[in-house]
Amino acid sequence: LFKDPPSSSVFIVMIFTGVAILCLTVLNVHNSLQLSKVQVSSKSRSSTQLFAEFDPFAREKPVLDTNRFNEPLVKQRVRPRRNRKSEAMRAMVRENLVTPKDFIYPLFIHDSDYKEEISSMPDCFRLSLASMMDEVEEAISYGVSCFILFPKVPENLKTNYAEEAYNPNGIVPRALGMLKMKFPNIIVCTDIALDPYSSMGHDGVVKDGKILNDVTVMQLQKQAVMQARAGSDIVAPSDMMDGRIGAVRDALDSEGFTDVSIMAYTAKYASAYYGPFRDALDSHPGFGDKKTYQQDPANGREALIETALDMAEGADILMVKPGMPYLDVIYRLRQASNLPIAAYHVSGEYAMLKAATQKGWLDEKKVVMETMTCFKRAGCDIILTYYAKQAAKWIAEDGIF
Repeated sequence: LFKDPPSSSVFIVMIFTGVAILCLTVLNVHNSLQLSKVQVSSKSRSSTQLFAEFDPFAREKPVLDTNRFNEPLVKQRVRPRRNRKSEAMRAMVRENLVTPKDFIYPLFIHDSDYKEEISSMPDCFRLSLASMMDEVEEAISYGVSCFILFPKVPENLKTNYAEEAYNPNGIVPRALGMLKMKFPNIIVCTDIALDPYSSMGHDGVVKDGKILNDVTVMQLQKQAVMQARAGSDIVAPSDMMDGRIGAVRDALDSEGFTDVSIMAYTAKYASAYYGPFRDALDSHPGFGDKKTYQQDPANGREALIETALDMAEGADILMVKPGMPYLDVIYRLRQASNLPIAAYHVSGEYAMLKAATQKGWLDEKKVVMETMTCFKRAGCDIILTYYAKQAAKWIAEDGIF
């Protein structure tokens, strides 16, 4: 093999190198065979057998303790589940409870002699004044004691300056008179805004495509005083004009209505959730949108500016609208103010729940009551909801309140 025989030292190195290569080859073959056996063995065993092999006690240092009955014991003194162990216990420690007194029931009214279902809001109706009285009486029987009125105004009465908003013979003052005469102990709220009465479909007077702030506020003052004279307990400016809370407070006080409360739509967002409400009142914007006066849905801190202003201007209640998508804003207002906080569970939220429950995808009662509880947990004292009557009925049936 070699032309010149190698020296003895070189020959020894060659022998050792060959042996090492042979050993490595044998070891690799052995490992491959062992891995194949493990894989075959694992495939032949069920998952139950694999998991059953773990024994937390059969170890040098057990990973689970036992009690004196030799039962497994996790050594944790604080166990939150103890406060959830029964319905009685859960009820005793429950932090938030929804009652019918938390609700304000929105009612759509019109000057026709019939009630008409709103297609985008199943089980909600435009009520005649007579059917309004029946609806209120039924809601009262379940414990609801506060209502807010929203009128559908005929097109021929709508103008840019919304003069019908302060007509003392309009539908809202007539409805107020009927309600306060028959049900003197209920609370009736009224909406302060021009859009139901506006030929432009906006919350303010329009000039050259812009919403005039201060002229609108003047019209809102007239509307608020008229409603107070008709018997409104709470006026609710929903327009989002700057300075309107202080202006409305001054107007009411100047006419002797110092006891009429103001529920300010403090954080009313330019939301896509209002569609069914606008169907109900036929009050869609005649042009553009409402983003120059309602808040940007992307902004949370901005709501605190509105909160500070409304508090300083004399608001008695602060509202966030919409509700569920803005629980974070509700919480911010709760932290910033000691005034009562309201949330409006708006028409789009209502319509979504109705659609899902009619499809059988959600349990209506459970999801509605969970929604109402979420508002309370976030910091609400008051909930405006189209479910007010139905939720109060469920509460009564369950004997919760």
